[in-house]
Amino acid sequence: MHPNAVRGIGGAREPTAVAVVATAVVRAAVAPMLSEPHVTAGQVSQQLAGHGVEIVDDSGDWLLVRGADEYEGWMHRGYLVRDALPIDDGPRDSLRRTSLGCITRGADGVRRALPLRAMLAPEDVVEEGEAIETSDVGKRFPPNAAAITRSAVDLFVGTSYQWGGITPWGGDCSGLVQSVFALHGVPLPRDAWQQARAGRDAGRRLDGLETADLLFFSDRADGHVTHVAIALGDGRLVHLALGRGGYAVECMDDARDAYVAKLRQRFLFARRVLDTES
Repeated sequence: MHPNAVRGIGGAREPTAVAVVATAVVRAAVAPMLSEPHVTAGQVSQQLAGHGVEIVDDSGDWLLVRGADEYEGWMHRGYLVRDALPIDDGPRDSLRRTSLGCITRGADGVRRALPLRAMLAPEDVVEEGEAIETSDVGKRFPPNAAAITRSAVDLFVGTSYQWGGITPWGGDCSGLVQSVFALHGVPLPRDAWQQARAGRDAGRRLDGLETADLLFFSDRADGHVTHVAIALGDGRLVHLALGRGGYAVECMDDARDAYVAKLRQRFLFARRVLDTES
């Protein structure tokens, strides 16, 4: 999405078709991408430690960056190391590690917390939590429906709602979906309306959906997609919802729950982004 667009409210523009000025790697645990080049602007997404970005505009202290998902936003240069290779793109394969939520100590002796899917520097020592070899992520987190929904339920439990967030430290609905599926090797776009174009049609009924189908909702009169959740089977779903303050597992058959009633009214359709045999 172009940073001048309003995500989840208005139609976002496609990424700018401009030449890449430079590349950079995120050095902060979490680096916010903002809608405009100033510190008081709204957050539209995030990038994580060790991940690479493309710089498509340089305005001094502020850089317009594009992530691997082609999502764009303004980021202060203090979060980045320019003209560096991503940590997961170097020659020392045996030293590439992905955080599953950990605290590390670097070569400089500084301790820092790293969220899910951040990349460790080769010299980092894990003091708490867990990190695994990046080459083992696919084995630990296979691209099948049961594993994906288990990660969504377990790894994001207790997460508070945060507009533009993509980690268990704080996230929004499409941030949960993108992060969980990415962990399992299934890339998806950043925003709910973009994710609604992925995969294939899975119908407009809440019953009969398969595990890991994506459910899309709208609270707008024009039906523009504003929310996404992951089907868990048996009429349940998991999502990060502002109306719940964050993480929630819903039983869509619960007629006594006023929030669930609203969800049912706002449901538009489902999409299937996994192969049936997954």
